[in-house]
Amino acid sequence: MSRSARLVPAVATLLALALTGTACDGGVHGTPGGSGVRDPYFPKAGNGGYDVTHYALTLDYTPDTRHLTGKAVITARATKDLSAFDLDLAGLDVDSVTVEGRSARWNRAGQELTVRPHDDLDQGETFSVTVRYAGRPKTLTDPDGSEEGWLRTADGALALGEPVGAMAWFPGNNHPSDKATYDITVTVPKGLQAVSNGELTGRRTKGGRTTYAWHCAQPMASYLATVAIGHYDITRTTGPHGLPVLTAVDPTQAEDSAKVLAKIPEIIDWEETNFGPYPFSSTGAIVDRPGDAGYALETQTRPVLPADQLDTSTLVHELAHQWYGDSVTPKSWRDMWLNEGFATYAEWLYKEDFGGKSAQQTFTDLYKGDHEEIWAFPPARPSSAAHISDSPVYQRGAMVLQKIRQKVGDDTFYDIIQGWAAAHRYGTADTADFTAYVEKKAPGKDFREIWKDWLYGDGKPDHP
Repeated sequence: MSRSARLVPAVATLLALALTGTACDGGVHGTPGGSGVRDPYFPKAGNGGYDVTHYALTLDYTPDTRHLTGKAVITARATKDLSAFDLDLAGLDVDSVTVEGRSARWNRAGQELTVRPHDDLDQGETFSVTVRYAGRPKTLTDPDGSEEGWLRTADGALALGEPVGAMAWFPGNNHPSDKATYDITVTVPKGLQAVSNGELTGRRTKGGRTTYAWHCAQPMASYLATVAIGHYDITRTTGPHGLPVLTAVDPTQAEDSAKVLAKIPEIIDWEETNFGPYPFSSTGAIVDRPGDAGYALETQTRPVLPADQLDTSTLVHELAHQWYGDSVTPKSWRDMWLNEGFATYAEWLYKEDFGGKSAQQTFTDLYKGDHEEIWAFPPARPSSAAHISDSPVYQRGAMVLQKIRQKVGDDTFYDIIQGWAAAHRYGTADTADFTAYVEKKAPGKDFREIWKDWLYGDGKPDHP
């Protein structure tokens, strides 16, 4: 055999090693983390290969020009050996990206910002990536036609993220399965306020601009992060156990909203009785003008409520989400009923306890009434991304809870809903986790009919 013939197998071996990522010294090169986490309704949302533990967002916004300058410092842990990873970012111009202080290569494709660090990241390694970016942030249109992302308001802006709008104003792992703590610092022209999640830790004015620093110590999904910029009347009170309550209200809406917002401490107290200890270190609300947003949203610690939708029932609903949705967060958007069914059922319970219809009567009225939209699809299987916020997820989701209550009685039922909030506090869970939890807490009870007919079944069940 000639020398060249002997080299052919060696070259082939080297090529095979390179293609499989295995080095001659026995080491393993990283592979890309991948875009999307295979969410059944938003397949591009989120990214693989890492878990974020903290976001430090530094924003500067001028409403007159609608220009946003941002720096995101993202601390994460690699869950595999990584040669590259993706962040979700819609629009905006990226100026630079560094990983562990070293310049990184990057490219854009749609909402994917792909980052290639100077050195591969090892599985288990904690790393920091810094993205500097700027531009006019986008308003995004959801599959159901509603608007999210960065919404322009009469005197500023409002950032809302459900389901994927957070990527309009900061890069990240934009899926509810990856929660993190946050520091959000916002600089705006003097005279405007910037309100966000958690607690205000600093405020300073310099050169005609004011900087507000907010800290959210408990883990939060990206869709629950918010920034509200504009003129606000800020009110600070306390709730149960000295819980700080901060409300920010557009001055034009202050008088009309005062009576309902004053109920926050007593609503939190009532919800603690029913759902267990309040899971966060502050609470409150943000109230903007009618039309600034087309819906209320349970942004963590401080729900956003358009003034024309502010009433006691809606406030009960959005504050109940602090337990169900914010603290216990769905693993995927298929599990939305674990948010909305619970918060809707909280409205039913509140009416029951304060002189309105019982939850059972509300259930019966819905079943017997002309409400065909409730039976369009089962709550645990929305028909498409455009329908994850439709009536079956809310009303029929709440009906599932009432069926459980019928089956087990009040004592066990309240043990279940309080225990569920405690067992998955600050974490994520899906429908299978919930059904398994219910069956564990009520041994000897047969829930198969409830799951088959009410949770997963098509059409209206034959009997209530």
